[in-house]
Amino acid sequence: MGCAVSKKDRVRSVLADSSSKKRSVLADSSSKKRSVLADSKSKKRPVLVDSTALASETIFTVNEVEALLDLYKKLSCSISNDGLIEKEELLLALFRNHKKKNLFADRIFSLFDANLNGQIDFEEFVRALSIFHPRTPESEKIANAFKLYDLGRTGYIEREELKEMVTALLEESDLHLSDDVVEAIVDKTFKETDTKGDGRIDQEEWREYAAKNPTLLKNMTLPHLMDVNLAFPSFVLGKGVEDSEFTGY
Repeated sequence: MGCAVSKKDRVRSVLADSSSKKRSVLADSSSKKRSVLADSKSKKRPVLVDSTALASETIFTVNEVEALLDLYKKLSCSISNDGLIEKEELLLALFRNHKKKNLFADRIFSLFDANLNGQIDFEEFVRALSIFHPRTPESEKIANAFKLYDLGRTGYIEREELKEMVTALLEESDLHLSDDVVEAIVDKTFKETDTKGDGRIDQEEWREYAAKNPTLLKNMTLPHLMDVNLAFPSFVLGKGVEDSEFTGY
């Protein structure tokens, strides 16, 4: 009887030891999986570039596209090291402030983030910067400026959208005007632009107005882009917009 109990005890001991080893193996395997996943997440996303294709479709030369790649890599790891430019990283580059809260800053980011996924890949980066190049045709700048003001993406600029953008631009330029003055600017602008009198501004009306008021496009040009190879990485948007640029609306 004692011998039988001893055998049972040994069997239980072997089973317990086997179970313990299995748990240890599973825990070790799980730990390794987590480690691999963590390593995978920490790795930068590779930047795939066809410099020739991008140069043919933008204002930049092949050499300039390659110079922009160096800048892109620096910007994409300035806050989060993931190989993509986040909103905060673009704001840090353009406005020297990654926590900036301003509608104008948000709209600029929307021009770069073409697929609206909250991140900017290299192709989006180059195509957007091409819009701001001094040699980019005025017609292209006008079309993209329209997008900045068309907050609802409806294909029209409503009066309230115009007011929101004018207010944001004044704030960005450190111009503090009374509500009455802002309303007067918006009323004057909207009346002059809405030539069809339907209470909204379409792209044709916008083109006509922008052609007569070139200062409207001042923020659509980054002078440093004239020589990417020498001037970068300094491409902060110019501040200090003159009062006449708004009162001339």
